[in-house]
Amino acid sequence: MRNLGLAGTGAWFAGKAAAAWGAFLPDMQTTGLTVAGQRAELAISIISAQTLRLSVLPVEEKGSAKPVDETLDLVERNWPKPASTMASDQGPQTLKWGNLSVSVAADPLTVKVEDKSGRIIQQLQIAKDDGSVRFSAGGGPIYGLGEGGQQFNRQGADYPMRNGQRSPELAHIGARMPIPWILGTDGWGLYFHQPFGTFSLKEKEGRFTPSQTALPLDFFLVASQSPAEILGEYARLTGSPHLPPLWALGYQQSHRTLASREEILSEAKTFREKKLPCDLFIYLGTGFCPSGWNKGHGSFVFNESVFPDPVKMIQELHEEHLHVALHVVLQPRHLHGTVRDTGAAAQDPEDVAHYWPGHLEVLRMGVDGWWPDEGDWLPPIDRLVRNRMYWDGPQMEHPNVRPYALHRNGYAGMQRYGWLWSGDVLSMWETLQSQVPVGINTGLSGMPFWGTDTGGFVTTPEFSGELYARWFQFSAFCPLFRSHGRTWKLRLPWGWNTGDYGPQELERHRPPAGLPDKSELHNAEVEPICQKYLNLRYQLMPYTYTVVREAHDTGLPIMRALWLHYADDPHAVERGDEYLWGRDILVAPVTEKGASSRRLYLPRGRWYDFWTEEAMDGGKEIDRDVDLSTLPLYVRAGSVIPMGPVKQYMSEKTDGPLTFNVYPGADGEFILYEDDGASFNYQQGEFMRIRAAWNDRQKRFTVSLVKGSKMLPPRPRKMEVRIVSGNQRRAFDFDGKTKSVKF
Repeated sequence: MRNLGLAGTGAWFAGKAAAAWGAFLPDMQTTGLTVAGQRAELAISIISAQTLRLSVLPVEEKGSAKPVDETLDLVERNWPKPASTMASDQGPQTLKWGNLSVSVAADPLTVKVEDKSGRIIQQLQIAKDDGSVRFSAGGGPIYGLGEGGQQFNRQGADYPMRNGQRSPELAHIGARMPIPWILGTDGWGLYFHQPFGTFSLKEKEGRFTPSQTALPLDFFLVASQSPAEILGEYARLTGSPHLPPLWALGYQQSHRTLASREEILSEAKTFREKKLPCDLFIYLGTGFCPSGWNKGHGSFVFNESVFPDPVKMIQELHEEHLHVALHVVLQPRHLHGTVRDTGAAAQDPEDVAHYWPGHLEVLRMGVDGWWPDEGDWLPPIDRLVRNRMYWDGPQMEHPNVRPYALHRNGYAGMQRYGWLWSGDVLSMWETLQSQVPVGINTGLSGMPFWGTDTGGFVTTPEFSGELYARWFQFSAFCPLFRSHGRTWKLRLPWGWNTGDYGPQELERHRPPAGLPDKSELHNAEVEPICQKYLNLRYQLMPYTYTVVREAHDTGLPIMRALWLHYADDPHAVERGDEYLWGRDILVAPVTEKGASSRRLYLPRGRWYDFWTEEAMDGGKEIDRDVDLSTLPLYVRAGSVIPMGPVKQYMSEKTDGPLTFNVYPGADGEFILYEDDGASFNYQQGEFMRIRAAWNDRQKRFTVSLVKGSKMLPPRPRKMEVRIVSGNQRRAFDFDGKTKSVKF
């Protein structure tokens, strides 16, 4: 099964522009052009009003160019035929393409894109000797390239596109999950489809060098002054982010060495008794710890010492409204095919069609999700095949249930299928600081469903209740909100006030691995802070889930670089230590030990401190006083932020109202999105959109059902609107008919 992503590709525009191109370029010869010692042909296709496809194709003996093989990273679609080809030492040609001018020259092989004023948006030169591509790096920051490597601005370093956890920066920056998608803040993006290669951004010009065979060379150029358009085009090329189950956006508690059946079930009750919201328990496999859920690496047999009756235990966890996900270690050395392959393909022990059935017995016991590990050695497309396996496979059993899988590896296009975490990082302040820009850049690389091991994976003597609390605050504003790591009981919200490390798990790790000071095990501050941010995560879910649906529709990330909404503000563009949660909430994580204040930048306009509701003007840096319980959050004037009551799990039914918090000072609106949170029925129109609008001059709030949307139960809905300045409130019932409230 293929997730086709966004279907609209500007076909009408492409056809019109292709005709225009043909009028500008004369017939070309089919001899003369060579790249990397091969006869070659440059084919240029117009994909949309913002995107060109440039393919340098090898010319076969019969004189025809061999087309590019389509691969899984690109969505399956009918690609436009080339608007023009060049195969000879032809003179330069120019054409108009929308508001842009495109020039093509053969010697050296060059494509240049300019705007009306003559400003070069991008210039690409393909080397005759090795097929490498030089491109304009521009004067501003460069983003993208996936997870790992130098952060936040990519300029000034080489990126060999190595995958996995064997990288020198693993301790703090995390694993590498390279994506050959690069964005310039002066209005362009480049996606290199084939071949795989290396990026160098050390000079004024960037350079992409193919790793092996130079041809075919196939890449896409996106040109737009709108950051949202650039990311939207990438989503049209590689696929829309999937829409995850609602529970996957809740808190996820990961476990390692397990003691007994009683421990597993009592922990579930402890979360509920302490009123600590949680939606998912994740269990590591035996092999990476002495006693996990299964018999060992590659095993799908439960460890009877801790899961003696797995079906009943999973049922009991479900009765506590907790989902269950299991760790799986990849066995095949490569993957190919699909889970829907039959016949001979299914006999290959290294084929997806053979490997997936091993999961079925456990899946049928009630398991809700997977945590696939290892596989760093897989080539890019095989990693993506694996991602797809954990998306397609569960749907064969449960066709109308959204799957969940948390992956260690992936590639361009994995946003269609699953989630990503940043790898086995260290429990250190430098690591927490580094994870903020990694998360922002991963979102700009087209992968919005990202997070870290809260607290860091490898425990060090630097680990403390303070560090865990700060990391927990940051994770509450990451798409993936999961606590995980060695000495795992210190990753429980109450784990810092028990006086006990729990299983210490320091084997196989050299210094700086180690245990925190014993005095840290009696810190009563941590649990209330965790509860505060758990409650906030669940209260904000009406806002957050709407942002997640926007990511699905548009390709915009959930954690957003300030550049996406303030592209004309150079100070905002350069900030990699803070970000926007959706459009309206600015998040400035505290990543310094013992911090009593946090310096941050507020973009232009009026902003409100989320906690104090004090209003202030932006366009400047400010110093925000902080104590351990405070993560600086700011909301822009004109925002309408929907919040629900505190819940213990996402599907909990409550009587509390949906509150629209209005931040006055400008007109604004919010289009709230809601569906059943579990099925694919939204694809058949089973969802609700409610428009909540604020007229600042009239001091009037209006709520209405968006045309074509359905009113989902309960009906009527209990709602209230609150003006944060002065804390004025009005309660009302909403049954789908337009409602207006005057202040």
